[in-house]
Amino acid sequence: MIDNLAFGILIGIIFVSLLVLFCALLIKLYINKIKNYTRVIYQKDIDFQKILTTTILEAQEQVLNNVSQELHDDAGQQLTYINFMVENLKLDSPELTGPLEPISNSVHLLSNSIRRISHSLNSQMLVQQNLLKAIEGEADRLRQVSGLAIDYSSDSDVFTNFDPSRQIVIFRIFQEIINNAMKHSGATKIVIEVGTKPVFKLKVADNGRGFNYEASKSAATGLGLSNLISRAEIVGMDISIDSAPGKGTAITLLEI
Repeated sequence: MIDNLAFGILIGIIFVSLLVLFCALLIKLYINKIKNYTRVIYQKDIDFQKILTTTILEAQEQVLNNVSQELHDDAGQQLTYINFMVENLKLDSPELTGPLEPISNSVHLLSNSIRRISHSLNSQMLVQQNLLKAIEGEADRLRQVSGLAIDYSSDSDVFTNFDPSRQIVIFRIFQEIINNAMKHSGATKIVIEVGTKPVFKLKVADNGRGFNYEASKSAATGLGLSNLISRAEIVGMDISIDSAPGKGTAITLLEI
C-alpha cells in the first residue's frame, strides 16, 4: 500500500514537473516569437526610414541639379553677355577703358563664382571629377568667398571605391558640415582632413565656440545633426561629434 502511494506521488511529481517544463517551453517560445516579431517590425521601420530618406535625398539632388543648370544657362549667359557689351564699349570708346575696368573685373569674378557654385550643386559634375577633387574644390571655393583660413589635406588624390550615389551623399554631408561651421561656429579656421587607408575617413575641425552636443540632442538644434547621422547611415558611414563650449568642434565621418 505504501509502495503504491509512493509510486503514485512519484508519478504525480513527474507529471507536474513535465507540466511545468512544458509551460516554461511555451513561455520561452512565446517570448522568442515576440522578440522576433519586434525585430521584424523594427527592421521594417528602419528600412522604411531609409527608403524615405533616400527618396528625399533624390528629390533634393534633382532640385540642386535644376538650380545648377539655371545658374549655368541663365545667369552665366547673362554675365557673358554683359562682359561682351563692356568689352565692346571699351573698344568703341578707349577713353572709358579705365572707368570700365573695375566693372569688367567684377563681372569676371562673379561669373567665376557662379560657375563654381553651379559645379558644387551639380551631382553629375561631382561624379565626373572624383570625390576627393570635389571636396578639395569646395574647400577652395569656400576659402575664396568666406575669407576664412581653410586647410585641406589628403593622403591620396584619387578615390574610386564608392559608387556615384554614395559619393554624392558623402559630398552633401561634407557641404553641410562645413557650411554649419562657417555659419554658426564663429570660427576663424577650419581644417579638413581626408584619409583613404585602410577605410575612408573625413574630419572637419574648427576653432569656433563649440557647443554641448549631449544637450543639443534633445533641442531643436539637434535636428540638423540627426539628419547628418541618418544620411551617413544610408551610405554605411558613422559620424562622431567632439565638441565643447569654447573648445571648437570636430566632426568625423568614418566608413563602417
